[in-house]
Amino acid sequence: MLQAFALGAIAQSSLLLSGVIPYVTRIPDRIIGILAGVGAGALIAAVAFDLVPEALDVRETALWFLVGAGIFLVADHVIERRFGADGAGGALGIVLGSVVDGVPESLIFGIQLAAGVPLSVAFLAAVFVSNIPQALAPSADLMRSGWPIGRMVTLWGSVVIACGVAAALGFLLASDLPDVVGARAAAIAAGGLLAMLAASLVPFAYEKGGPWAALATVVGFCASMSQT
Repeated sequence: MLQAFALGAIAQSSLLLSGVIPYVTRIPDRIIGILAGVGAGALIAAVAFDLVPEALDVRETALWFLVGAGIFLVADHVIERRFGADGAGGALGIVLGSVVDGVPESLIFGIQLAAGVPLSVAFLAAVFVSNIPQALAPSADLMRSGWPIGRMVTLWGSVVIACGVAAALGFLLASDLPDVVGARAAAIAAGGLLAMLAASLVPFAYEKGGPWAALATVVGFCASMSQT
C-alpha cells in the first residue's frame, strides 16, 4: 500500500514542482500558452488511448463520462461563484481539472499495482510531463492574483497527497472487482478531463499562446500518442 501511495504521489509531483516555477522565474505569457497547448494535446491523447475503459460497454462508459463531467462542472460552478470566472476563478478551474483527472488516475495506478498489471513507464512519464503546463498555467495566474508561495505549495501539495491516498485506496480495493472499479474510475477521469479541457485549459492556451498554442496542442497529442 505504501508503494502505491508513493507511485501516485510521484506521478503527480510535477504539479507541485511546476506550481512554484512562476515564483522563481518569469515565463512569458506566450510560452505559458504554448506549454498549456502541449499539455492539452497530451491529455486529449491520454483520454483517447489510456483512459477509455475496455471493461465497460459503450453505454456504461458514456454514463461514467457524464458523471466525471458533472463533477467538474458542479465544482467549477462553485469556484466561479466564490472567486469569479476570470483571474483566480479561471485558474482554479484548471486546478480542479487536475484533481478530477489525477485522483481517479491514481486510483487506477493502485489497482493495477495490486493486480500485478505491469505499469507503463512511458505512460507514467507522459502523466508527469503533461502535468507541468497543467500546473504552470494556473499557478502563474494565481501568483498575479496575489497568492503567496506558501499558499501555492499548500494547494498543489494537497493535490499530490490526495493522489497518493487515492492510489493507496485503489490498492486496497483491488481485491473486489478490480477491472470494474478501475474502468469506472478511468471513465470518470476521462469525462472530467474532457470537460476541463473544453472549459478551461484549451481556451487559456489559445488566449495566451495564439495560433502557436493550437500547433502545440497537436504536437502534444502526437507526442503522447507515440508513447502508447
